[in-house]
Amino acid sequence: MNIGIPKERRTFEFRVGLPPAGVELLKQHGHSIFVEHEAGVGAGFPDQEYERAGARIVYSPEEVFGRADLLLKIARPLKEELEWLRSGTILAGLLHLVSARQDKIDLLLKNKITSVAYEQIEEADGTTPVKKPLAEIGGRLTATLAAHYMQNYKGGKGILLSGVPGVPPAEVAIIGGGVAGTAATRAFLGLGAHVAVLDMDLRALQLIDERFPGVVTMIATPNNIARTCAYADVVVGAVLVPRQRAPIVVTRKMVQSMKPRSMIIDMSIDQGGCVETSRPTTHERCTYVEEGVIHYCVPNIPAAVARTATHAFVNAAMYYILDLANKDLETAFRESPALEKAVNTHNGKLVHLSRLNGPEGASDGLD
Repeated sequence: MNIGIPKERRTFEFRVGLPPAGVELLKQHGHSIFVEHEAGVGAGFPDQEYERAGARIVYSPEEVFGRADLLLKIARPLKEELEWLRSGTILAGLLHLVSARQDKIDLLLKNKITSVAYEQIEEADGTTPVKKPLAEIGGRLTATLAAHYMQNYKGGKGILLSGVPGVPPAEVAIIGGGVAGTAATRAFLGLGAHVAVLDMDLRALQLIDERFPGVVTMIATPNNIARTCAYADVVVGAVLVPRQRAPIVVTRKMVQSMKPRSMIIDMSIDQGGCVETSRPTTHERCTYVEEGVIHYCVPNIPAAVARTATHAFVNAAMYYILDLANKDLETAFRESPALEKAVNTHNGKLVHLSRLNGPEGASDGLD
């Protein structure tokens, strides 16, 4: 099989769909790998490393897309990239098609592209193994982001998260006790903040309570969310509903109740956002102020640590990539129900993709 690794074209997306170590493994299985020139530079992988691993370097995006039977990406493709794909190609990446523009979905269907969304790979126990390491990275980064943007020179309140003797620590509310929320809890506690975690799943809150003594836990009712927003210095939205747009759990009225120059980090923005006042930002212009509150809404937070993120992501994804490369699709999907759950389009039809909740294009503001 011909496998293509393109250079990511979204602004400030530094990750790459496969590192040289992954190329070497696929070569051992007899596949041909075509890597676009400088595709790995942002993550610290020069062309020479790919060549030593057995890849062929190509110098135009049209060639890498056109040659590929299986295209391995990170970010959801731009429309022009979809137009470069041959009919029948397998496209794998962090696609987040639940909030993609309809014209992109139409292209995938028209050209009978089989699209596999890594973030939807789900094992029988409900875990999402490929999304997990990226959610962990994003969650861990939220604390350092808050520490940075709460400083005066970045427009924040001038709060040290840990406080000092005689001055209390910052109040942090984390909405969502899953992988990202748990990682954020660990990171904020490590910096000395006072943390409250809200979730609708009592079992998730019980795990948080057992792992992190001293963390306040609450059921994420609208009333509890409103109460915590009113006193929090930092609110982290880490809400995920698999294969659907993230629900709005923080309303504009709740944002209006927050203290001036407080901060919201909406980690759910790649699924449309869980805060009513959220809109996508980039690593170049990370924040904006609305209702007097700083909003950080970068969809690809782990791209800021691209080398770590690429290694962590591919370590988790490689098993499923090998299934796509080594088996015909019907066999791969039949033998791996977790992979089959990640199929969004196949043979011109929508599969495992709910686009009914929330506006289309909610997180696709970079095209």
